[in-house]
Formats: sequence, structure tokens, C-alpha cells
Amino acid sequence: MPILGWRVHFTRRQLPVPRSPRPTLLGLPTETIPAWLDREDIPDHVPCLIAPDGTYDLDLNRYFLQNPAPENTQAAIAYDLAGFLTFLWCHREPVGRRSWRDATPDDRAAYQRWRRTDERGPGVKGSTWGREVATVNAFYHWAKAGELVAESPILQRAARSWHGYQRSEGATTPAEAPKDGHREDLAWLPPATYRRWRDVGVRGYLPTGLRDTSFRGRYASRNAAFCDLMARTGLRLTEQSSLTLFEIPDMDLNRAYAPTRLPTAIAKGGSGRRFYIPASVLRDVWDYVRFERAELIEIARDRGTYDALPDLLVVEDRERAVLASGRRGGRGMPVESLDHRQRRRLFVRGPDGLEPAALWLTDQGLPVMPGTWKSMFGDANKRCCRHEVAIRVHAHLLRHTYAVVTLEQLQREHIRELAEMTSTRQRTSYEQVFGDPLDWVRRRLGHRSVETTFKYLHTLNELAMETRLALIPDDWDRHTLAVPELEQEIAEEEFALTGTELA
Repeated sequence: MPILGWRVHFTRRQLPVPRSPRPTLLGLPTETIPAWLDREDIPDHVPCLIAPDGTYDLDLNRYFLQNPAPENTQAAIAYDLAGFLTFLWCHREPVGRRSWRDATPDDRAAYQRWRRTDERGPGVKGSTWGREVATVNAFYHWAKAGELVAESPILQRAARSWHGYQRSEGATTPAEAPKDGHREDLAWLPPATYRRWRDVGVRGYLPTGLRDTSFRGRYASRNAAFCDLMARTGLRLTEQSSLTLFEIPDMDLNRAYAPTRLPTAIAKGGSGRRFYIPASVLRDVWDYVRFERAELIEIARDRGTYDALPDLLVVEDRERAVLASGRRGGRGMPVESLDHRQRRRLFVRGPDGLEPAALWLTDQGLPVMPGTWKSMFGDANKRCCRHEVAIRVHAHLLRHTYAVVTLEQLQREHIRELAEMTSTRQRTSYEQVFGDPLDWVRRRLGHRSVETTFKYLHTLNELAMETRLALIPDDWDRHTLAVPELEQEIAEEEFALTGTELA
């Protein structure tokens, strides 16, 4: 039986070359790989699954080319599929030869037992199993539609409505989907708790509030600005990691919140949307850009880092967020249309030379990868642990924090405004313009349905009012918007959904 299971690899045009000669590589035409990928229109970082015996299944791997998705999403899909295929290959008869084409409902039932309840298995939670079921179900739905398999091994049942009573006509859902797939105990941080974690873990302060002279963490101002932006806007890690200077608005001393737009090309599920940056956070971001980031760019230019990079996408006029004509990526292609991978190759030509368009840069003056941010959160948690600050934070926790805190503040503001209105007509007009606080938060988070956002309301409802007032003080900038701005946003969303303009 093979020692290795199914392996996940990713396409790369710039392959690393070993320092010492490798006989195995001598006969491989590695120099032709970039041209072949270009001819086949295959981008970098597309997953490919290799069987334990080293074979490459064309039908299986075509799935990743015909179903493009964000880089992290495709990677997660590949690893979920590899897990199930490895189980088939190594633990189901005939061992070492059982293919994904041979999978049956019995195989899925055995895999579920091993993943969830077998003491020899990993014992994954309902949320993890639910994601894996959705991944494999989507793959077999595609395979059946393409007549690669006769039937899916995942049994289906009639889908129910969100309330659990009525059944949608003709809709189905995997029968093995977990009942505990949605977490009820949503975690978030009160503002004071978040600041304590940031100051100790990221900025290098002592729990007493004094600066730790032994702290050697580099780029504390960059990391603190990144965390503050995430906690105050609710952007996802991959979304915020791909921001460029073109998405960062100028400072406006007359505004408490500066509006800008998250491009659809980098928003999860195509949920491009307007978001609002508090003035205090925007000031810190621009301080990072003008000082720390500018210094990194100058050092990289002196090293010749940017001149040695291949296949760049260049904006010649920084006043127009459009690619220079004749470059790979499209003639006059707007920056807002570029995806995560393309943005890492995006540069702006200025009077002093090239510089990355990416907002967040490494010590080499190059765009920060999402994995680096995950390591930053881990390092901050370890530092808090060393100083006996019992707070652990991950990127998505800051998104939850934004949602819960913002929803509570908007509800308070909503109640205050309605209480000051004396007529029913005034209240009706206010409701029509500003709508429901829950729907406002939905728009900021990029949820398609308000049902997805309900979990934050449930979290607040479980807290007593006295506790809510204590945990979420009013001095965390109040959320208020100009009426014309919000009306425009509602009209844009309505047009995107229905194709009709509001009167």
C-alpha cells in the first residue's frame, strides 16, 4: 500500500531551481512550462491532484479549471477532495486501486464515521464536516453533469426553508450534512479587550501600558494599522490583504468616516461593496504609507528589486487606475478588475521609478502574502501568552467584532433617532432611508442574505442590556451616514440585483 496519499500541488510559472544538479530534472523541459501555461490559459496557483502512484487524472483536475474561484477557496477545495480520495485509496476495497469514480454511499458513510466519531479519527467539528460535505458534493454534482460518474455517492434529501417547515420545490441538500454545522457560540471582542490584545501582542507594550524595551518586533505600526482596519471595517483577510493604494481614500478632516469601495474582483463571492474607514484608522494607515512603506520602497529600489521582477502589470499614470496599454492583462484594463494574484504583480511608475501598488509591503518591499498575516496573529497570541494576557485572536474574529459592535451601536442610534421624532410620517421616512441596522451591517459584510447576518443579532440578544452597555461604550466612534450617500448605495445594490433603477 502506498505510504503517501493524494497530494496537492499548484501551478507555478517561476519554478525554484535547486542549487545542486538533480538527475531527475535534467530531462524535464522546465523552461517551456510558462509558455505552455500561457497557451492553455492556466493561471498560477491552480491546484492539481496527484494520485499516490504518481498518476495525473485529466478529468479530475479539469474541475479546477472549469470552476475558477479565489486562490484560498480553490486550495481548500483541493485539500478537502484529497482527504476523501486518500481515504478511498488507502482504506476501501480494493485497497490501492479504488478511484473517485467508484465511490458509493457506503464509502461516504464510512468516511463520515472516521472523520467524526471514530476514536482513531480526527474527530472534526460540525462546521468542518459541513464544509467538506459541500466541497465534495459540488465536485460530484459537476462530475455527474459531465457524465464522468453515473451517480453521486452523496445521498440527497429535500431541502427545507430557513425556518425548517416548508420545503423548497425541487431543491435538495446532502443527507450527510451535519445538524451541528452552524456555531451558536460566536466569538467576538469588546473594544477594550481588542485594544489590550493589540497593544500587548502587536505593538509590543507591557500589560501595564508601558513600552517594552525588549520588544524587537518589526513593522509594529504596519501590523497595528492592519488589525485596526480589519476590526473597524469587517473586511476578510484575503480582501484586506489585496487592497492597493487606489482603494485608500484621502484624509478628509470634515468626515468621521471616509467611504471607499471594495472591488468585486477581490471580494468573496463577488460581493463588491462600499465600506467606511474611521478617520483615526485612516490617519494611521496614511502614516504607515508615508513613512515606513516609503522607506521600504526606497531600499528596494536601491537594491534593484523591482527591475529584476518579470511579467509586471504597470500603471503609468497614478491619477488613472488603468493598466498601461500593451501590457499583459489587457489594454487599458482598470485596476478594479484585477484579482488577488494580478494585484501582486501590479506596480505604479512614478518620477522615482516603479513601486508596488499593494498597500501592505514586506521588508523586501514586496506585497505581503495572506499567510504572513496569519503568522502575525500567531506571534501576537504567543506574546500575549508570555505576558499572561489570556486573549487569542485570529483574523475572522476581528470581522465578528466589527459586526457585533457596529450592530449594537447602530441599534442604539436607531432607537435614539426614532425617539426624537414626533410624527409617524417622520419615523416612516427615517425607516425608508436608513432601513434596518441589521441590513446595514449585512451590506458592510458583503452577505447576500440578511439570514447570514442574524447570528450577530442572536449574540447581542443573549447579553443583558447592562452588559451590552458596559462592553460596547459609545466612545468607539458612532456610526452615522449622510442621507444622499446611503440612498445612492441602496440604488446601486438594487440595480446590481434586479437591473432596474429606483425612481
